[in-house]
Amino acid sequence: MQEGLRAVLPSLIATATWGLVTGVAMVKAGLTESMALAMTLLLYAGSAQLTSLPLIATGAPLWLIFAAGCVVNLRFIIFGAALHPYIRHLTWPRRLALGYFTTDMGFVLFMPRYGEASERGTREQLWFFIGCIAPGWFSWQIASIVGIYLGTMVPANWSLDFAAVLALLAVTIPLAGARPMLVAMLAAGVVAWCGQVLPLRLGLALAVLVGVAAGMLAERHPRRRA
Repeated sequence: MQEGLRAVLPSLIATATWGLVTGVAMVKAGLTESMALAMTLLLYAGSAQLTSLPLIATGAPLWLIFAAGCVVNLRFIIFGAALHPYIRHLTWPRRLALGYFTTDMGFVLFMPRYGEASERGTREQLWFFIGCIAPGWFSWQIASIVGIYLGTMVPANWSLDFAAVLALLAVTIPLAGARPMLVAMLAAGVVAWCGQVLPLRLGLALAVLVGVAAGMLAERHPRRRA
């Protein structure tokens, strides 16, 4: 668990910044403090929260809000499929709990380390994964709750969206240390940019799929050539 904590520690500041921005955004969108608290504790998904807020503010139908949140989080289906060999021996309540705490950062830190492991589902792998995802939950929730209670004090002209972008860059840039990761980021970025015209943030889900596929192809190409 300590190794997972050390691996995720550099990203916690960026996670907290994103959580703070999301907490402020929930209050600015018109949610009460109790509603915002329930949303951050139960949902725990920054992209889904930020996607649903404009729909909530405009009074969109409930089914549309749920659909938009599900589309944005389609990438977790990929994460779950990749992590299944490592946690399938656990009971379903434990798998469900791990699914709730799973984050993009935890997945990105875990798979390069154990993705090619011959034996999967070991105690070492499980505790490393827990060490990666548990600190992020506390960092996010504390910062988000602070943002909720300070949201009314933040001037409307502050560019919080830009702060969220900076937080995400702080998380992703340190990961761009290998060719497959760079290829995946470039492919996902181009598709996400071009897919802005698609409804329900479908461009984001498409960018995740293309990014994963491009990264896998870039990783396998040198092996084939060799």
